[in-house]
Amino acid sequence: MRIGPYQLENNLIVAPMAGITDRPFRQLCRRMGAGLAVSEMMSSNPKVWKTDKSMNRMDHSGESGIRSVQIAGADPELMAQAAQFNVDNGAQIIDINMGCPAKKVNKKLAGSALLQYPQLVEEIVQAVVAAVDVPVTLKIRTGWDTDNRNGVEIAKIAERNGIASLAVHGRTRACMYKGEAEYATIRDIKRSISIPVVANGDITSPEKAKQVLEYTGADAIMIGRAAQGRPWIFREIDHYLRTGEHMPAPALSEVQSILMEHLVNLHQFYGEPMGARIARKHVSWYLQAHDQEGQFRRVFNALETPKEQIEALEQYFKTLAAN
Repeated sequence: MRIGPYQLENNLIVAPMAGITDRPFRQLCRRMGAGLAVSEMMSSNPKVWKTDKSMNRMDHSGESGIRSVQIAGADPELMAQAAQFNVDNGAQIIDINMGCPAKKVNKKLAGSALLQYPQLVEEIVQAVVAAVDVPVTLKIRTGWDTDNRNGVEIAKIAERNGIASLAVHGRTRACMYKGEAEYATIRDIKRSISIPVVANGDITSPEKAKQVLEYTGADAIMIGRAAQGRPWIFREIDHYLRTGEHMPAPALSEVQSILMEHLVNLHQFYGEPMGARIARKHVSWYLQAHDQEGQFRRVFNALETPKEQIEALEQYFKTLAAN
């Protein structure tokens, strides 16, 4: 899988997820076998660029691998400025968000709301591609709703205007995250353009990854929610695609060490009290399989400091290992 001049180590990409794909999570997924991790969505509104939240989102210091930054907005000029701003800040790839179904994004006509307006899609793509000298990628859904699956039309606009790679989530905006992803539209898109296509949506296992790649003919797959609390999914898929064999699931001791590494990195990255707060959702995802009643997670979510969180988790894993 190539994006412009960049050769990815494999064809597995971490989906940009707001509030999740921060630097600690991107780095962890990369170490666990992802070929590329796209950073969470940055607004094209320059008024928010200097806020703590945006500064954290733009922090790529010491980051390994290719730095891809996603931008969101509906004004071609502001999107072009946002692209330039992020390239000046170290982005090596700019990704345009036309896939987010969230209401607060869509009511500003950004994200997947743009799929209703192919003319505006074209204007935004042209403005961003012209503004920067790095590859520009695009993330879309299959269409606005199930009666308006215009993914093929949007894909052709993307290719015609210099987009280097196209990621497609197999749902419409109206579907949000409900129901099952459909891959027929992704297959149609792949057949209609010659730039790389990345398939996204409901890829939760090595078998599903292989099946989606074979069915759609896509060049790569993008994984979002399935990597929450399970960053090792990338190495499992990579191993399966290469060998046809399953890797053993990580031992409890490895799960503990991955989780603790992630926790400490979150604490360091955000500082107090933010680090401890953000850690709660990640810990909850990691422990879903072990703490099915949610008893420990309720206790953990009341802890306020990094020290308390680390001690509680060490004790929890000690008890788990003893059982």
